[in-house]
Amino acid sequence: MKKILLCKENDPLETRTALIPDDIKKLTAMGYEISVVRGTGEKSGFSDESYEKAGAKLVSSNEEGYKGNEIVLRIMKPESIDGIEKGTLHLSYLDPFNERELLDKMAAADLMAVSLEMIPRTTLAQKMDVQSSQTSLAGYVAVVNAAARLPKILPMMVTPSGTINPARVFIIGVGVAGLQAIATAKRLGARVDAFDTRPVVEEQVKSLGASFVKIDLGEMGQTDQGYAKELTPEQIAKQQKAQAKVCERSDIVITTAKVFGRKAPRLISKDVISRMKRGTIIVDMAVSTGGNVEGSKLFEEVVTDNGVIIMSGDMLERQVPQDASKMLSGNFTAFLTHFYNKETKELDVNLNDEIMKGCLLTQNGQIIHERFK
Repeated sequence: MKKILLCKENDPLETRTALIPDDIKKLTAMGYEISVVRGTGEKSGFSDESYEKAGAKLVSSNEEGYKGNEIVLRIMKPESIDGIEKGTLHLSYLDPFNERELLDKMAAADLMAVSLEMIPRTTLAQKMDVQSSQTSLAGYVAVVNAAARLPKILPMMVTPSGTINPARVFIIGVGVAGLQAIATAKRLGARVDAFDTRPVVEEQVKSLGASFVKIDLGEMGQTDQGYAKELTPEQIAKQQKAQAKVCERSDIVITTAKVFGRKAPRLISKDVISRMKRGTIIVDMAVSTGGNVEGSKLFEEVVTDNGVIIMSGDMLERQVPQDASKMLSGNFTAFLTHFYNKETKELDVNLNDEIMKGCLLTQNGQIIHERFK
């Protein structure tokens, strides 16, 4: 396998591309043959001409490109797999826990479907980890968006007219997005508090200059993928109560709490929001998976009766498409390089490799991944 198609994303809200010209140049030098659908990089600042100069062949549509190509790259899950040839290796986000019908169709079509979300979070696979690369950018954008909407400044300022105290920012969930949000808020001069159910992250929070909010939830931990374990209803209630006091004194609250493959936990209720200050900004980064904040809406801003602004924090990386595409492209390139056989000059689907074993969901006409059989 060495013939690659870079698809154009069908979602009009999508601004990113899976490969940038610089990485196409590297891959073609290795021996890959790459076709790119016209207009693929337009929204992220990469022209068709730049792809051609990098060594890619331009095609007019995804459907045209499916013919003769053995590897298909796209960002979001496909709306249709019609036209993709049997035996093709397909790489994209697949949302596998919620898209069983799509997995069944991909298996029936004898495709080899790689789910980007399922790439193991190991040291070796770190360069391929799209979750980390994109949520890091999203954490940055969440703070910038909130700061722009906040009716006050973030840093402390001493002026002849008086002193302005720093804004208070509360980050709930200290994964990749949360850590980047903390770092960004601190760089902008805010006073930052942060909480996570995993006590192990306290040291990371403090190293960034933020205060760690301690809430005793009993025995906690993280999954083998590095995600926080799902809380019990009793633990969630205890967390909500303790967090409420911090929310009420904060100017910006950013929630990042997601549980992989499950509905996001509800962390901030309408009752808490009703006690928050007018003009407070909440950014719900888990809104697409059910939301951490009661009343948040996907891709919509909500203003409550008491003047609290709830912002949708979904897919914020799309607001910085040039860098988001660069990072995604690095992830895809690392995957294609890792499985490239220098002797045969082709990509090998090697299930003895832990990375491939972790993310390949369908092969030989069936679903092969243990979690989805």
